Amino acid sequence: MLDPSGFETIRIEKRDNGVALATLNRPERLNAVNGRMHTELANIAREADSDDDVKVLVLTGAGRAFCAGGDFGPDSDVMGGGRRTMKEPLEIVNLMLDCSIPIVSAVKGYAMGLGATVALLADVVVAGRSTTFADTHVKMGVGAGDGGQVIWPLLMGVNRAKYHLMTGEPITGQDALDAGLVNFLVDDDEILNKAMEIADKLAAGPTLAISASKMAINQYVKMVSNLVLPYSFALEMQTFRSADAAEAAAAFQEKREPRFSGR
Repeated sequence: MLDPSGFETIRIEKRDNGVALATLNRPERLNAVNGRMHTELANIAREADSDDDVKVLVLTGAGRAFCAGGDFGPDSDVMGGGRRTMKEPLEIVNLMLDCSIPIVSAVKGYAMGLGATVALLADVVVAGRSTTFADTHVKMGVGAGDGGQVIWPLLMGVNRAKYHLMTGEPITGQDALDAGLVNFLVDDDEILNKAMEIADKLAAGPTLAISASKMAINQYVKMVSNLVLPYSFALEMQTFRSADAAEAAAAFQEKREPRFSGR
């Protein structure tokens, strides 16, 4: 059951036609993912899927961004600790892929790191002309282990994905559409309207047939995810302990460019 009171960092609005609008709601941090939001992202698809009143889930962000990735500020708790840290990155990806109802993402502003992964794992992606997608893990000295290595290659091709994941270089607007990252590109002020139009259409359709049509394809994506995600996450954890990751964190706090050593 998708209970709005059970979420602190995601605002839930359930509409009478079966569309649930979930808004990442830390606008003061460009909806960067802290520990609480990380847990809620692991739960949102599962709870929406278990709610008989929800036919379509729409994901968007409050304020100027969809999600700026992990919140690695001085008070960050995004990595948490113990079993939660180990399980949730896998759950965020796999539970979105296991969700039998359509997921539509309405992406404005920045969709970075984990934010890009969540946006691109949706069944339908609506973006604005100035929307910026990037997986910037590498700029922090760590591997892109939270799902970027699963979904970027599937959408845009292996070599193009490797370039963006190895450099952290962003992709925006028309280039994202041409590369296959997004389904629809609209003016920035029409992003949510277009996403809700698509959601309303899906909610009014034959829900069993719609589910059957997406779930078989998601098995293909899960086949890739089951192979890639545990390995990429393990490598990410290794790089978190590297000298380069420590240098990137220090440079971020000191507002300077990092000096990487390859260690």
